[in-house]
Amino acid sequence: MDALPLYLKSLGVGLAVAAPVGPMSLLCMRRTLTRGWGQGLATGAGIAVGDAIFAGVAALGLAGVSAFMLAHQKPLHLAAGLFLIWLGLKAFRRKPEAEAAVRPDGAPLALFAGSALLTLTNPPTIIMFAAIFAALAPADGFSALGAVLTVAGVFAGSMLWWCALVGAMGLSRHAIGPRARRWIDRISGAVLVLFGVAELKRSL
Repeated sequence: MDALPLYLKSLGVGLAVAAPVGPMSLLCMRRTLTRGWGQGLATGAGIAVGDAIFAGVAALGLAGVSAFMLAHQKPLHLAAGLFLIWLGLKAFRRKPEAEAAVRPDGAPLALFAGSALLTLTNPPTIIMFAAIFAALAPADGFSALGAVLTVAGVFAGSMLWWCALVGAMGLSRHAIGPRARRWIDRISGAVLVLFGVAELKRSL
């Protein structure tokens, strides 16, 4: 097994999985623009850990875990939908920066954990990783080292994307005034609610 090519391919997978715009990207951008790079980075790190856990399950062939999550995907979509709606309403109703300064949206550790859990409420991601790794894996499957390199690569690729996104949003933050941030909260809150409703429909 060639360790470096496997790691680089897994890094590319992590980058490709993280890059599409979705509710998690929107959440990360909103927190960075309205609250700073620290909360944005905590959100991105949580998402990267969630992706890495899915990659580990797929690479190790943990069929029992995959089957359990896929069998319970409707309750997980329900939980994700309700959580996204709650986050959207919270963002939409958030008071202007000056009034909310004493009540931050959350500590970085809480944001990290919440983002990781929200990422893990999408079990079909395991199927996607399993399909990708079926093409990457050697004929005799992943060794323990191969699985570690795969998980590390996916985490690094995902984290690379979130660092770049947070960095770009962080540079834009200083050019945005309180009024614009208020509108960012309203628009992102409304979109998060729509994503939440879509998740609720998937739970039916």
